[in-house]
Amino acid sequence: MKPIKVGLLGLGVVGGGVWDVLRRNGEEISRRAGRRIEVAAIAVRDVAKARARVDGDVTVTADPYAVVRDPAIDIVVELIGGSTLTRELVLEAIAQGKHVVTANKALLAVHGNEIFAAASKRGVMVTFEAAVAGGIPIIKAIREGLTANRIGWLAGIINGTTNFILSEMRSKGLPFATVLAEAQRLGYAEADPTFDVEGVDAAHKLTLLASLAFGVPVQFDKAHIEGISKLEQEDIVHAERLGYRIKLLGVTRRRADGIELRVHPALVPAQRLLANVEGAMNAVLVWGDAVGATLYYGQGAGAEPTASAVIADLVDVTRLHTADPHNRVPHLAFQPDALSDLPILPISEVHTAYYLRLKVQDQPGVLADIAGILSRAGISIGSMIQEPAEDGATIIFLTHEAVERNVDEAIASIEQLPFVHSRVTRLRLENLK
Repeated sequence: MKPIKVGLLGLGVVGGGVWDVLRRNGEEISRRAGRRIEVAAIAVRDVAKARARVDGDVTVTADPYAVVRDPAIDIVVELIGGSTLTRELVLEAIAQGKHVVTANKALLAVHGNEIFAAASKRGVMVTFEAAVAGGIPIIKAIREGLTANRIGWLAGIINGTTNFILSEMRSKGLPFATVLAEAQRLGYAEADPTFDVEGVDAAHKLTLLASLAFGVPVQFDKAHIEGISKLEQEDIVHAERLGYRIKLLGVTRRRADGIELRVHPALVPAQRLLANVEGAMNAVLVWGDAVGATLYYGQGAGAEPTASAVIADLVDVTRLHTADPHNRVPHLAFQPDALSDLPILPISEVHTAYYLRLKVQDQPGVLADIAGILSRAGISIGSMIQEPAEDGATIIFLTHEAVERNVDEAIASIEQLPFVHSRVTRLRLENLK
C-alpha cells in the first residue's frame, strides 16, 4: 500500500524526537498503522543544520508554506509553536485538504474553535494528543476510552516545570527564586518562565481537557489562572505539617449551573496519589460516573515522550485516512452539532475548601471575632491551629467547602479587624474525593 507522506513543520526538540522515533521504530509503527509513514518534507529555519541531521529523499526547506501546499503531503505535523504563523499554516493545510497533527496547546486553546470548524467543513482531522501532558495518552483516554461516562471532574498536574519547582521547595526548603534558577539551569524552565510559573501553559492544556470532558467549545479566555511565583515557603511548610502538599492544579468540574475552569496552587491531601507526583512528571485524575476515578501518569515533556504522542496521532490518522469523515472520532469527543452551551463559571462561583493564614495580636477574643465573621459568611471551620509568632500569633484555618465569593467577603472583613497584622493568605484545598 502507498505510504502516508508527512510534512514536518519544525525539527527542534519535539520534531527531532519525531524524526528519531520514526526512523528507529518505523517497521513496528507501520505494522500498527497498516502502511508506512514517511517524512517527505521538513520546514526549518536552519536548512543546513537540518540537512546534516536527516538522510534519505527528504525535502528540506525554509518555507513552511511549500510543505503545507505540497500535493504529495498527506499529513502536516505542526511543531513550530506560537499561535500567529501557526494558525495561518494550519488553516492553509486544512484548506489544502490535509490532515493536521499538532503539539501546540496555545494554538488550540486560543483558536481551536475556528480550526476544528474549518477541519470539519473540509472533512479532515486535527489531532493533538501531544498538546497535553506529553507522552501521557490523556486525550485519547477522555475522547475514546471514557466515552461511556458522564465525566464529573478532572484535576491535573499538567506543567512539569512548576511541579519540579514545588517538589524542590518542599523537599529542600528552598525559596521560589532559588529553585527557579536551578530549573532553568537544568532545562526544565525557559529563560522567560512566565507561561509556566504563572499558570498560563497549564490553563491552555486544561481548556482542551475541559472541552473534551464536557463537550463545550474551547474557552481559554474564561479560565481563572493563578501561578506559583507568589507562593511562600512558609505555606509549603505549614501544608506539610497539616498533612497536605501544595501542587499547581488544573481543575475543571461540571456543575448544574456551569463548569469550573481554574488553574491555581492548591493543597492536596498527602495520601492522594496526585500529591505524590514529584519532579517534572505530570498526572491527570479523571472521575467518571461509571468507572470512578482513573489516574494517568507519566512524562509531560521531552523529545521522545512528546514524539510518542505525535506518532500515535499519525498512526490514528493513517488508519482513518480514507474513512468517511462522519464516522471518525470528533475533534472534541462530542459531535460538533451537539456541543453544550453550559457556561464557564467565574471564580467567585467556585465551590471548594480553603486554607487561610494570618498573623494577629495575641489577645482574648481574637478567635471568637474571626470565627464569627466566617460563620456569618456561611463558612464552616474544619480545623484550626495557632502558633506563636513575632509580635503575636499565626493562625491557620482549614475550612469545609464554601463558595469563593463568601470567602472573599470574609477575608475583606477579617483584614479590617484592628488586631490583624497581615493580609490573609488564601489557598484553595482540593480533597479530590
